[in-house]
Amino acid sequence: MQVAIVTLFPELFGPFLELSFVGRAIASGALRVHLETMRQHGLGKHLNVDDTPYGGGSGMVMRADTTVAAIEAAEAALGSPSRPHRVLLTPQGERFTQARARSLAEREALILTCGRYEGFDERVRHFVDEELSLGDFVLTGGEVAAMCVVEACIRLLPGVLGNAESTSEESFS
Repeated sequence: MQVAIVTLFPELFGPFLELSFVGRAIASGALRVHLETMRQHGLGKHLNVDDTPYGGGSGMVMRADTTVAAIEAAEAALGSPSRPHRVLLTPQGERFTQARARSLAEREALILTCGRYEGFDERVRHFVDEELSLGDFVLTGGEVAAMCVVEACIRLLPGVLGNAESTSEESFS
């Protein structure tokens, strides 16, 4: 499985990707992860990736142009023969469940885009396949959600846990 994570804070993923069965999955080749730093696609002197909401409102949103550029760069970096499944991690998204993890684990490639600020410019939604949420609460960013999605999915891949029956006997299986 290939996963690209589009984020403003790639340094948050270091220990997560190196330790436990996530690290073993990478070492064995069952998982390949690419971290796409959103700031690389920022505009101007300060590499801005945020802007005021087009329709007004408080706070800032992730710019559509820079977010889409980062998603497209992540897709190119994966080099998957088929288009990766594009996911926005947002509080408004469909609730992430074990069934959804199982479905995503069957995909060859995923792009998980982590939100920040007050979310994404609405135009970004036209460039993704779905939005996922961990539940009815708000996080500062989508990085923790991305880690949850990756962990829930890769533990379903053959050989990652070591015992194939482990995932069939769990609470939500």
